[in-house]
Order: sequence, then structure tokens, then C-alpha cells
Amino acid sequence: MMTEPSKQELSYQRPPGQVTVSLVASGCAFLYALYRGYYGFGGTIGMFGTPASWAQWRAVNLIGAAVVLMIALVPIAALPLWPRPRVRPVLLALCWLLAVGLVAHALIDDIQRVLSLAGMLQIDYPIFAAVNRRAADFQDLILNETWFLAEGLLFGALGWISLGRSSARRWWIGTALAAIALLTVIGMLSAFGVIGRFIIG
Repeated sequence: MMTEPSKQELSYQRPPGQVTVSLVASGCAFLYALYRGYYGFGGTIGMFGTPASWAQWRAVNLIGAAVVLMIALVPIAALPLWPRPRVRPVLLALCWLLAVGLVAHALIDDIQRVLSLAGMLQIDYPIFAAVNRRAADFQDLILNETWFLAEGLLFGALGWISLGRSSARRWWIGTALAAIALLTVIGMLSAFGVIGRFIIG
């Protein structure tokens, strides 16, 4: 049974750019899911090594594709929910978490890949029997982490836009930037073995 929209929902003014950013974020995630799905279903173009287990390699990519597809649904599913005052804080929190997690993932891996190319860090590939490290670094920098960074920034932009002129804007973006900085430091300390293993995404 459908309920009548509240006065607050009816009076909701959708911020400029909210629909556009939502569609771009969804489309970007969908394309990346296709890329991961290609390897998940046995594609080999662009492979940078030989997996120790092809079944494990395909499974990792299929799981990754499924997770990214769920992320792709978030912005579209959220569009009709933004006018609801009780749901809006949940959507803003979700945007915050995705923005922080995705951007931090990109920064940590980008720094590691640059250090790897410079010969200052050796990255482990536990599921590969043989690997071209240089090719792996470039593929991750150009494709994988570019997507993580772009998608994280899109979710950050979506949250920023959806806050409108709210005074909470500065707090929202400030805490997000602080969390990204903290996670990046922790990730690099982990990469150099100063602390235990630390994984984002």
C-alpha cells in the first residue's frame, strides 16, 4: 500500500547536479563491473601474469564485479529517497563511507605502485604463479585505482551536493578528508611492515 508523500517530501527542492552526478557514478561503476566481470568469466586480454589458480582468479573477479554492481545501484536507488528527511542522513552516511573508503583505497595503492615502479617497495601477488610487476603496476595505476579515485570523488560530490547549503557541509567534508588522511597513513605503515596487514576494499 502506497503512502502519501509528506509535506517535507513535496517541498523538497532537488539540488542542481544531484541527478547528473548520480547517473555518472552509477555508469562509472557499471563499466568497471564489466571490466572485472570480463576476467571473472575467463577473459585474458591485458593479463599481467599467470594465476596459480585460474578458478581462484575468476572467483575473485566475479566477487569484485558483484560488489561493484551493488555500488552502481546505490546512486540510482537513492534518487527517490533523497526527499525523505528520515532517510537522508542514512544516504549521507553511505556517501561518506564510500567516498572515504574508495579514495583512501586509491591513494594507498597509487602510492604503493609508484614506489614499486621506483624499486622502493615490493608488492606481493599471492594468487599468481608468475607476474610482470611493471605491467601490474601500470594496469593498477591506469585502470583500477583511477576508478576507485573517480568513484570515491563522485560519491563525495553527491554527498556535498545533497547537503545543499547546510551548515553541516564543512563538518561532513572535513571529517571525510581527515579519515582519508588517517587511513592513508595507516595503509602505508602497513605496506612497509611497521604495523600488521591493513586492507581497504
